[in-house]
Amino acid sequence: MSKKTGYLLGILLTIILGTILYWFFCCKPCLEANNSASEIVTETDDTSVEADLKTATMNAFTIKDANGSLDFKINDNLNFNTSGASILEPVSAKVDTTAMDVVKYFNDNPTKTLSITGHYRSEETNNSAFPNLGLARANAAKNYYVAKGMSSKSINTYGQLDDAFYPDVNGVLNGPLMYDVVTTDAADHSAEDAIVKLGESIKANPLVLYFDTAQASISLTPAQRQKVADMVRYTDKIDGAQINTIGHTDNTGSRTANINLAQNRAEFAKDYLVNNGISANKISASSQGPNQPIADNNTAEGRAKNRRVVVTIN
Repeated sequence: MSKKTGYLLGILLTIILGTILYWFFCCKPCLEANNSASEIVTETDDTSVEADLKTATMNAFTIKDANGSLDFKINDNLNFNTSGASILEPVSAKVDTTAMDVVKYFNDNPTKTLSITGHYRSEETNNSAFPNLGLARANAAKNYYVAKGMSSKSINTYGQLDDAFYPDVNGVLNGPLMYDVVTTDAADHSAEDAIVKLGESIKANPLVLYFDTAQASISLTPAQRQKVADMVRYTDKIDGAQINTIGHTDNTGSRTANINLAQNRAEFAKDYLVNNGISANKISASSQGPNQPIADNNTAEGRAKNRRVVVTIN
């Protein structure tokens, strides 16, 4: 072998050895690091999705009468958005069919009552007219059954705080409702007596809403929301009972204008209640204009008290 050939072979071997060493110490660690990072991201994503699936509460539509033949359980339900009080549409055909069977059962068994408990989370925002979103959701469910032919006398509604009831990734609460069947003793009139006393209390202490000029919204205090819930409960149980929104004004301006203004305020309050799940046919709106002042119209404070809507029952 000539010196020139040996020299060229030496260069070639150096290049080959250098390439192998570069791959081993530089390229391979980089690729392994990238692969490891990719695996970590994938594992994190999978874990996140799995956690979402674990925490989302999927409450089945379950109604059972321990003292009767009613026994339903389907893996579907009435659903609500987070901070929402209205049932999400469309309701599945399976739920609709089961609901019709439930309505028939209670119509055929007048001594049975259905207790509906709506669940809500403490982090939700309650913009309803009810003391809490659980009661608002139970009221929405009650209206759903009443629309299918069930008497509101056969339904009692409740709300329950439940921070263990988790929404899904879309913010939907799947079936935040629980149902219980109660068999009433025909000789027990305690429930009727309690409703009569509730009506007397509402009439003695109605809900009063004060209005500023051009007011465009209503915001209720917790105590006022409870009054709304009491009025709904009363009208559900008493035949012919209605909620009355009665508008009043101060004496500023013409009588005709004030009569119209008071009517508009009464209609405004009625619309607010209807939009919060109270049946329009259970609410009447009327005007007293400036006819029934409760304070001195000669002062600004007195006129402010006279600009009001009184919400009560008949």
